[in-house]
Amino acid sequence: MTRQLIILGSTGSIGVQALEIVAANPDRFTVLAITSAGSQPDLVIEQARKFKVKVVGVTKNADQIRAGLPGVQVIDGPNASTEIATISCDVVLNAITGSIGLAPTLAALDADNRVALANKESLVAGGDIVTSRAKSDQLLPVDSEHSALWQALIGEKKSQVSKLVLTASGGPFRDRSDLESVTVAEALNHPTWEMGPVVTINSATLMNKGLEIIEAHYLFDIPYSKIEAVIHPQSVIHSMVEFDDGSTIAQASPPNMKGPISFALGYPDRVKGAMPPVDWTQSHSWSFAPIDVARFPAISLARHCGEIGKGLPAVFNAANEVAVQAFVDGNISFPQIVKTVSAVVEKMSASALTAPRDLADVSAIEEDARQVASSEVARARA
Repeated sequence: MTRQLIILGSTGSIGVQALEIVAANPDRFTVLAITSAGSQPDLVIEQARKFKVKVVGVTKNADQIRAGLPGVQVIDGPNASTEIATISCDVVLNAITGSIGLAPTLAALDADNRVALANKESLVAGGDIVTSRAKSDQLLPVDSEHSALWQALIGEKKSQVSKLVLTASGGPFRDRSDLESVTVAEALNHPTWEMGPVVTINSATLMNKGLEIIEAHYLFDIPYSKIEAVIHPQSVIHSMVEFDDGSTIAQASPPNMKGPISFALGYPDRVKGAMPPVDWTQSHSWSFAPIDVARFPAISLARHCGEIGKGLPAVFNAANEVAVQAFVDGNISFPQIVKTVSAVVEKMSASALTAPRDLADVSAIEEDARQVASSEVARARA
């Protein structure tokens, strides 16, 4: 039976690859609706025509997109993705970047839609809220690390898990001593993965791994004391699960997001030929090393925020979004990204100790964090 999909963030890296999977497997998947910021109107129109979608959601260029898609319902405005996520379907793929993806995640869950989650910020900013609303097998991870953990845990007992080990490529600066002079172009040049700009810069600071530690805690209900991360430059082993008998199960595949995307979209069945396998006829050298937390303090900062919980992970994420944009705009240096986030977390540690009850609470916490972060950026520029 053909599975009906909704793709939120269809013009981003994950969304584009998801649609390529659909195009290669028309007997497995159809697309009911897509959403996008709308900054690439021609691509939105092309996607909607190719996949014969019934509904399109955008936040800009709506008139141009409507003109190019006669007969298609075009919903515009900041709540377009949230509204479309409630349409009954088999899977909603949330590939939106940033905490603006939280509202669509909650809307999809409340509509009893299964959510393939590439938007890690949903869990970082609103993890307790999301997990309280998600039913069993309703929330499926798309991040390669969490997909790997999920696959390694299938059929296993959580009580026998000793630790979850996420792998990190280390980004482009794992062996570079001078980080003060890092340019935006250098930060966007990832050695193994092709990703969107925000995720790529987060990978360079290792902030992304910090976010993923928090995400893993919520996805698998494992305490932070049992979640670790290691450097694995080749990005072939995507994560590992260590069990109490001393054995470790690892998931291996080339650094290709079509594997985890297809696993979430097709679960419990795999999608044949989703990506090329590891070539076992060739020699391979895979290395692992501990993360230098002194050079990359984002990991420790994320763990601190996660362990305290309440509203602090939302502060951590919102401050990082502001800091990354400030770096891209040339307003702060690369090391100041994490320094800015750390300063915001320190200043808001007392005020963010109330657990957010709903989306409005999360939004209020994030708005406060963004204001404090903007002040820190302005101070750094002065």
